[in-house]
Amino acid sequence: MGVMTLWINRIVAAGIATVAFSLPAAAEGDRLQALYDALAQSGPGEAAGIVRDIRMEWSKTGSPSIDLLLRRGRDALERGEVRAAIEHLTAATDHAPGIAQGWVLRARAFFEAERPGIAAADLERALALDPQHFQAAFGLAAIFEQLDRPEAAARAYALVLRLHPHYDRAREALERLDARGDDVAL
Repeated sequence: MGVMTLWINRIVAAGIATVAFSLPAAAEGDRLQALYDALAQSGPGEAAGIVRDIRMEWSKTGSPSIDLLLRRGRDALERGEVRAAIEHLTAATDHAPGIAQGWVLRARAFFEAERPGIAAADLERALALDPQHFQAAFGLAAIFEQLDRPEAAARAYALVLRLHPHYDRAREALERLDARGDDVAL
């Protein structure tokens, strides 16, 4: 009976630890969703602060090693070291494939390396993980526009504006597409 009790205690302890570590992640997800909801309903004056808070939430991975890889990738991009950025960000997405921001940053690196196909795939992966990630949607729209796919670009820009109604660059891009005279159906 003593051995069985010991095993049950270990199983219960493992279950409690799992729940305890899951609660902060769930709370962060709830906070991000609340921010997305607030942004969609916000006025122009409120949007900038909400976007700042959303970007802060995007930067929280819960893992110091992944945070370091993402920071190194961002720093390499800022220095124009695209190859190093791709290496750091690929390591981040390999080790933490469930973090949308890793895919968004890696997409930026591949886009700067003039590899729009891989960049688009990474952005689609980010949107699969976080369908309200307006930065990923904007990046995908820009790639579609660059590839002369105005209908796909317009749909993606329209998605950005549904998620973030005050994203001026998305609004300007839609106007630019409309002015081109393409028959863009949303």
